[in-house]
Amino acid sequence: MADDTTVAPGVARAREALKDVPHEPGAKKKDPILVADSVVRRFGGLTAVNVNHVEIPRGAITALIGPNGAGKTTFFNLLTGFDRPDEGKWEFNGKSLAGVPAHKVARQGMVRTFQLTKALSRLSVIDNMRLGATGQKGEKFWPSLIPGIWSGQEKEITERADELLVRFKLDAKREDFAGSLSGGQRKLLEMARALMVQPDMVMLDEPMAGVNPALTQSLLGHVKSLREDGMTVLFVEHDMDMVRDISDWVIVMGQGQVIAEGTPDTVMADPRVIDAYLGAHHDGTEHDPEAVAEEIAEEEAAADE
Repeated sequence: MADDTTVAPGVARAREALKDVPHEPGAKKKDPILVADSVVRRFGGLTAVNVNHVEIPRGAITALIGPNGAGKTTFFNLLTGFDRPDEGKWEFNGKSLAGVPAHKVARQGMVRTFQLTKALSRLSVIDNMRLGATGQKGEKFWPSLIPGIWSGQEKEITERADELLVRFKLDAKREDFAGSLSGGQRKLLEMARALMVQPDMVMLDEPMAGVNPALTQSLLGHVKSLREDGMTVLFVEHDMDMVRDISDWVIVMGQGQVIAEGTPDTVMADPRVIDAYLGAHHDGTEHDPEAVAEEIAEEEAAADE
């Protein structure tokens, strides 16, 4: 591991905040931005999520991983208001989000993207960006009839949107329909639009899914830049190389529960994680962590095909 003096400030801050955190499920963090307790979601006789306690560290990039069917996306949906649990509570920045609908969760500063992008295909790229801004005065009927009320704010929103399009290298596509973008460009647009909310936390559901390899490094760079801007990132991902590259902390789910937490290298060598992915440690065989990581990546790649 490189010395903290040679790494980006955001990386150094995250390492410092997490250095004394025990590598165990439900570990307490110094300054968690999100805390969930006893969150349960059942579908008939199937318990899809049963998370006893989890804390997401502020200002760090946390990966949420696990085999298919582990409950990752369901947990994501519960936290962001796109689904409701059968029981449990969770707080964001000290405020309860239990029962809060998705649009109000976003207004409080926790926004998400989707594995299948949700761009409005028949609107232009710049209009998709403008829609991401919150608190727009022209959204109400009577004020919308008086341009003087909202025109100044719309100019500011457009300027901010254009700055983000330049940052995400989408400025050349400004007037194009969002539906004309490639899969990777839609991922970039969705991430840029999320930043129009000026969030404290960004939640990314499989940001690399369906992305052309040529855009992968660009997306990785943008995720890292969120941490440098002081934001918190929580993402679901199957690509273990990506998890190792950008994560400060990893939370592993299996059969709806949090079964392990820790740094990427620690988690990859955890017998509970090996068991969850491969069922491999019951025979008493010693496993090389690098080989296990490769097998996990191969299994997830096969599952995505």
